[in-house]
Amino acid sequence: MRSMILRRLLLVLLAFSAGMVLRPAVRGEEAGAPATVQALCDALQAAMKRGASLDFAARKELLGPEIRRDLDLELMTRIVVGPPWRNLAPSDRQQVVEAFSDYCIATNVQRIKSSSGGRFEVDPTPTLLPRGDRIVHTKLYTSDPNPVQLDYLMREDGGHWRIIDVYLSGTISELAARRSEYSTILRQGGAPALVALLRKKTAELSD
Repeated sequence: MRSMILRRLLLVLLAFSAGMVLRPAVRGEEAGAPATVQALCDALQAAMKRGASLDFAARKELLGPEIRRDLDLELMTRIVVGPPWRNLAPSDRQQVVEAFSDYCIATNVQRIKSSSGGRFEVDPTPTLLPRGDRIVHTKLYTSDPNPVQLDYLMREDGGHWRIIDVYLSGTISELAARRSEYSTILRQGGAPALVALLRKKTAELSD
């Protein structure tokens, strides 16, 4: 009788332990993509609240690590470069990734200056895409009566959901908007020309 009670108690403990393991995994799967976007939006909003008190360098120091953590900048570089990526030497790829990453960070940092006082709202329910990617819908509320719709395309990488594109008003892809320009530069001057262009644009945003 005693052994039967002990076995039942052991089964209850095992079931309880399994439940403790499984519930966070399910919750993480459901909330992972929105949680990444929420972390980025929280960082952006914190910088926006400080507004003009932060210069470009201070905003970059505040936001740079979060942007690098939440955006898959290497994959975004490959997407924006397109088919020519396959023909680039490894050293050229690395330089393009670094230049594009710096430009993305500078772009986001500069936008904060012109959007001080805004508020983000992240939809906790993402849209599931056929290949397993997600789209997380957000709205940016500013002094304008109509919020700005920003949709983040997400892809899982090693258990962490990361942003691989941003759609303005739900339709305008940031990467697609730049891809034509970058393809032309690559055809005309190769990777060095694209790196030079990205560095020039980054420097202009930093002024």
